[in-house]
Amino acid sequence: MKRSTSLKRVHSAAKPFDIIIIGGGASGLGAAVDAAARGYSVALFEQSDFAKGTSSRSTKLVHGGVRYLQQGNISLVLEALRERGRLTQNAPHLVHSQTFVIPNYSWWEGPFYGIGMKVYDQLAGKLGLEPSRHLSRAETIDAIPTLEQEHLIGGVIYHDGQFDDSRLAVNLAQTAEAHGAAMLNYCRCVGFFKEDGTIRGVEIHDLENDTRFTVQAKAVINATGVYVDELRRIDNPDTPPIIAVSQGIHIVLPKRFLPGDAAMMIPKTADGRVLFAVPWHDHVVVGTTDTPLDSKSIEPRALQEERDFLMTHACKYLTKDPCDSDVLSVFAGLRPLVQSGDSSDTAALSREHSILVSSSGLITLTGGKWTTYRKMAEDVIDQAQTLAKLPALDCPTATMPIHGSTDRTPSHKHLEPYGADASNIEALIEDRPELAEKLHPELPYQQAEVLWHVRNEMARTVEDVLARRTRALFLNARASIEAAPVVAEILAEELKRDALWQKAQIAEYTELAKGYVFTNAASVGAERSEGESPSS
Repeated sequence: MKRSTSLKRVHSAAKPFDIIIIGGGASGLGAAVDAAARGYSVALFEQSDFAKGTSSRSTKLVHGGVRYLQQGNISLVLEALRERGRLTQNAPHLVHSQTFVIPNYSWWEGPFYGIGMKVYDQLAGKLGLEPSRHLSRAETIDAIPTLEQEHLIGGVIYHDGQFDDSRLAVNLAQTAEAHGAAMLNYCRCVGFFKEDGTIRGVEIHDLENDTRFTVQAKAVINATGVYVDELRRIDNPDTPPIIAVSQGIHIVLPKRFLPGDAAMMIPKTADGRVLFAVPWHDHVVVGTTDTPLDSKSIEPRALQEERDFLMTHACKYLTKDPCDSDVLSVFAGLRPLVQSGDSSDTAALSREHSILVSSSGLITLTGGKWTTYRKMAEDVIDQAQTLAKLPALDCPTATMPIHGSTDRTPSHKHLEPYGADASNIEALIEDRPELAEKLHPELPYQQAEVLWHVRNEMARTVEDVLARRTRALFLNARASIEAAPVVAEILAEELKRDALWQKAQIAEYTELAKGYVFTNAASVGAERSEGESPSS
């Protein structure tokens, strides 16, 4: 996947594209894969990097949604579980079954959650994972040795999916490109080209080359996540907003805080959300919060009260209380929730996706979640097909492998997310043994990976590599800052950049990564009183 190839496809197009997609997150990438796989001509433009926003900042779960089951939203859970099964089959290198334990601290929790998880199993049908079951107190402790044991009665074990979100995003971009789509990052949509009031194309600013051009299309899809309203207002300044923004944050801890293979799930916290502590890349991800916001940023930051909330709950449910210095990274993501009724309660707003068509023909896809990205894409391309009077072509993605799909295990565990591409990285190291050197002693990533990212995954900046091609920023923010100079040097050589570019890249990345360093003023763990337990 090369940026120059996609630019050539766009500039040499002799006729309008069938479909143009604005936005390179889960929704937009899924739509590009669906449309290109059907045989339509497709171009996708992303103003930053693929999955720069919400789509790289999830809880790393492919799940039906236990909370939605509690709310009685059976249709949403059923759809998500079906898509979870498909994604497990289509991207086995990235999606796998993860064991979860719901600890029980009250007598009613065992039968209540036990029955609920049995319903969860049944809804998954043939695409289900392993069955849920009750655990004794001893079995629960055996599964999660670091779980708070005071007042613990037992637990319920169940299985859901886990994945690497931004790695999946990169693979989706590669899949779409392999089917003929032009996939471009660092290209911002700054306007629409219209004829007789109908959108016939987009005006693009190529931020990397600082050039502007117009691309014509039969249908244009707005898949810009929390920014869909901004694009809708470019189309029509009088358009009322449809998105309520909610922020969720996660903290990342060393593996010793959850040393086993099982994850912990708390069905209901003080803010009404589900709390997870999940093993991920030999670390532990703890989240998430749900905080309504009046503003949004392409680089959101965790609020102090959100940090306090997660640290308090981590201390409440783990025997060893994490302190500030234990937190390796803290990251925030914004959810685009479709407004309905009182938008102040974001935990109650719909996670289901919505498709809207403006009077000028702009198709907006919003809402939803990573798990259902494929179904969202199918629905929006069906809509575009009808609106633009395109040839009726069936969606093939339900059983279509995603780029990298393989069951092969690479020689090094950290190469597993590359799937079938891992052998190509191994070949680079075999040809140039010095590329086996790590980017940093506390990170698993090798220099050969950076070479692969820039040559085949359209990485353009240090951030692209350390935040989304690898997950260094999310696993250890300080270590990633120290790795930045090595990455900048490799990128500069491949992209033909000078020393000033390298220096600027290191400075920009350092400033960004400082926002991921946990800097609470005081340890929240100290607030926990003697003898307090999760049932208090």
